[in-house]
Amino acid sequence: MANVVVVRRNEHEVEWTDGRDLWWHDVVDSASDEHELVWHDSEHPLFVLYTSGTTGKPKGILHTTGGYLVQTAVTHRDSFDLHPETDVYWCTADIGWVTGHSYVTYAPLVNGATQVLYEGTPDFPHNGRWWELVEKYGITIVYTAPTAIRTMMKWGRSIPDSYDLSSVRVLGSVGEPINPEAWMWYRDVIGSNAGAGTKNDDGSVTPGPRKQDPAPIVDTWWQTETGAHMIAPLPGVTAAKPGSAQVPVPGITVDVVDEAGNSLGNDSAGFLVIRDPWPAMLRGIWGDPERYKDTYWSRFEGMYFAGDGARKDEDGDIWVTGRVDDVMNVSGHRLSTSEIESALVSHPMVAESAVVGAADATTGQAVVAFVIVTEEAGEVDPAEAEQTLRAHVASEIGAIAKPKHILVVPELPKTRSGKIMRRLLKDVAEGRDPGDASTLSDPTIMQQIAQSLRK
Repeated sequence: MANVVVVRRNEHEVEWTDGRDLWWHDVVDSASDEHELVWHDSEHPLFVLYTSGTTGKPKGILHTTGGYLVQTAVTHRDSFDLHPETDVYWCTADIGWVTGHSYVTYAPLVNGATQVLYEGTPDFPHNGRWWELVEKYGITIVYTAPTAIRTMMKWGRSIPDSYDLSSVRVLGSVGEPINPEAWMWYRDVIGSNAGAGTKNDDGSVTPGPRKQDPAPIVDTWWQTETGAHMIAPLPGVTAAKPGSAQVPVPGITVDVVDEAGNSLGNDSAGFLVIRDPWPAMLRGIWGDPERYKDTYWSRFEGMYFAGDGARKDEDGDIWVTGRVDDVMNVSGHRLSTSEIESALVSHPMVAESAVVGAADATTGQAVVAFVIVTEEAGEVDPAEAEQTLRAHVASEIGAIAKPKHILVVPELPKTRSGKIMRRLLKDVAEGRDPGDASTLSDPTIMQQIAQSLRK
């Protein structure tokens, strides 16, 4: 039987299995303070990490030692232009998901980076906690998720403007495609800050000095399965485009293909695939080799495909459009959820949005949107907000993309890694019980959304 080592963080009772569970302090306090390294083969299993469940039954992703450590270390160094002797690096990810494994634990240790580890939320003890840490420790590289950036947008720029963020020289984004509005805010508010602003008598903040050259943003595309960055602009090298991951990292071969697996040219949209093996690739699904083959290698012969769509622009740069199963078919028109979400967030009233396709007897699928409004918008009338935002989407994309329903909600269902659980929103939109929500960062949010929808 494997053992489980449990850390006593408080005096709460915990479920305990004798013979399996051990207290951390019992194990560590009695251990030797000398350690002799144990050599392993490069293909020795390093860890198994289960995906968050956004696609159904969790999969145990197996990563091995040599290739994983090489690629995470190299991309950590190159993607962020890391200089271990001078940089102070901070990745805000939960250490329990893949970004926390690759870019909080393994790569920074391999590269000898000085880094900040923070256990807590962005809003405690106040909404400026993150920027307080950046100012205090002189953090130079910040790596976070679009959902966190949009939360900061909702709180307003006066909060980060109150702090001196002049130390920041590189910004990173991870977890899902970043919409252009969040990208611009991230650059203009966080990346351009050259000194703390001045608080006025009315509570507002006059921004401090601004940088002439904002910190570059590194929008990284990768997955639990890939182990490390696969597509990302290199700071100071790639001319950045808001919302685009742009180019494969050196040594990686990605492509956009059609239904038959044929490579597409520029100005085309299709399926995102990886054509050649890469060092940090998953070696299998723990205990289920057939599922590994069927999930990742059966759709296109000789190519890895994990479900994301993408398009190439006129320059050949890659724009990840999200999961292909997040594409809706409304009256014969294929609509991307991410495109509609981005249109909604471009309205000043909206801080964050999630869009799903719900079954509809007339159109096949209907667009249903869930939005969080900005604090500056204050209390809004739900009916008026729905009318305004439907018209806004129609003007941004077209009448066919107008959501049938737009619901103002206090929060969106997210995993601890920050991913929006659109599958649960789809259940609610189609009148089903979303079931177990214990994996969400706030398990009560689905009840609140369901109540709002009934109203």
